[in-house]
Amino acid sequence: MKRLISAAISLTLGLFASVAMAGELESAVENCNGCHGDDGVSQWTDVPTIAGVPEFVHADALYIFRDGDRPCTESEYRQGDTSRPATTMCDVTADLSDDMIDEIAAYYAGLAFVPAKQDFDADLAAAGKAVHDAECDRCHSEGGSNPEDEAGILAGQWMGYLEDTFAEYRAGERDQPKKMEEKLNALSDDDIKALVHYYASQQ
Repeated sequence: MKRLISAAISLTLGLFASVAMAGELESAVENCNGCHGDDGVSQWTDVPTIAGVPEFVHADALYIFRDGDRPCTESEYRQGDTSRPATTMCDVTADLSDDMIDEIAAYYAGLAFVPAKQDFDADLAAAGKAVHDAECDRCHSEGGSNPEDEAGILAGQWMGYLEDTFAEYRAGERDQPKKMEEKLNALSDDDIKALVHYYASQQ
C-alpha cells in the first residue's frame, strides 16, 4: 500500500513538473518570438531566423550566450509588447536552466526554416557559390541548407545577420573551429560579400 501511495505521489509530482515546464517553455518561446518573429521566423535583416536551426547548434549558442562568451548586441523587441526595455541575448539567457535551453532548442528545431525574401546581386551570388563550393561545402553542405550538418543554416538567412556574424568571426569575437578560422581568414572582403549574397539568393 505504501508503495502504491509513493508511486501515486511521484506520478503527481511528475505531472506538476511537466505542466510547469510546459508553461515555462511557452513563456520563453513568446519572449524569443518578440525579437525573432512568429514561430522564430524573422522579418528583420539584423535578426536571424531560428526556426529549423539544428537542436545542437541552437542549444550550444544559448549556452555560449549565457556564459557571456559571444557578443551580445542590444535589441529592441520587434513585436508583442514593444514597450519592453531593449535586451540582449546574454540577458535573455542569464536565468535559463540547462533543461530549459534544451527544450527551447528542441522546440525551434521542430519548426520549418523559412528562407528570407530579400534582394541580392546575382553576379555576386554566382561568385559566392564558387567560394562556398571550394571552401565551405565540406561542413555546410547543400549550399549551407542542410540541418543534418549541425553547423547552422546559412542558406536563406538574412544578409544583415550574416554580415554581422562574419564580421564577428573575422574580428575574433566569436569562437570557431580552427579549420574554419583558417579558411575564413584566407578569404578576401570581396569573397565574404559574395558569400553573403549567395546565401541570401537561396529563397
